[in-house]
Amino acid sequence: MDGATLSSGARFNRAPGGLTRVTTAEFPLRLEEVESDGPGGYGYPPLLERIAHHTGAPVDCIVTAAGTSMANHLALATLLSPGDEVVIEQPAYGPLLDVAHYLGAQVRRVERRFENDFEVSLGEMERAITPSTRLVVLTDMHNPSGALLPAETLRAIGELAQRVGAQVIVDEAYLDMLFDRAAPYAFSLGENFIVTTSLTKTYGLSSLRCGWILAPPELAQRMWQMNDLFAATPAHPAERLAVVAFDHLAQFRDRAQSRLTTNRVLLDAFLDSRPDLECFRPPGGTIVFPRLRKGDPGRFFNMLRDAYETTVLPGSFFELPGP
Repeated sequence: MDGATLSSGARFNRAPGGLTRVTTAEFPLRLEEVESDGPGGYGYPPLLERIAHHTGAPVDCIVTAAGTSMANHLALATLLSPGDEVVIEQPAYGPLLDVAHYLGAQVRRVERRFENDFEVSLGEMERAITPSTRLVVLTDMHNPSGALLPAETLRAIGELAQRVGAQVIVDEAYLDMLFDRAAPYAFSLGENFIVTTSLTKTYGLSSLRCGWILAPPELAQRMWQMNDLFAATPAHPAERLAVVAFDHLAQFRDRAQSRLTTNRVLLDAFLDSRPDLECFRPPGGTIVFPRLRKGDPGRFFNMLRDAYETTVLPGSFFELPGP
């Protein structure tokens, strides 16, 4: 996150990983829809209702948070105590791993390998989950590769975790980029699944910080109470703007799909033209994780920045320094 933040000044900045942000001119804003003070309580009811409609989850299963990263923090902080065992994919999105360490958890890893298109091996997952495991943490689509976890794989992981009484958190921040209602959304796959996601990556609405957790009602209530330690009073203008965004979500979805369809052709043509790169090509999304066939990645990143005004995040930020 530090690297992404401090590298954001390049003309062509690929560090953030999400869709280009919606401008003020593109946002259907009426000033009377913005108020400074909310009604109080756990969650702004109009926003909860729209998330429920968007996800198909009951309102009492929804916890709002400041983006997917804060949703992940709340979920992990609610479920883990110091010394608890957690299984996390590798390579991983850094803040997920860092929060687990911050909470004092004992971290076990399941490797997602470049050579296997970043699939999750159920055999390795079964070996990693022990009677002490409290939690399994995954991203779908995988961050950083964009690989998709099939529903049958997710369901099998849920069953492995359930045998030892463990929960499964799936960060789905990129999954809406499939633009497919039949995508393998995890919350309906088993009673021990917890989902985190937001409007940030797919819809270009990062500045609203509209994230949420889907969890069983009892856990959701505990997460609301955990949030009292971090952000007890949400920014109500952002909640109101998020409601407006949901009311016009088709507009933002069309914008995203049009841009990604156009840019996917350009990306594929670029990768086809580069024998010095090899890359698993995900089914959609804004992130890929190419690998240099040879050479020094550090020199390559400096060349991109200095000669082409382009910033990308190095694999070392995701536990794969390369080449």
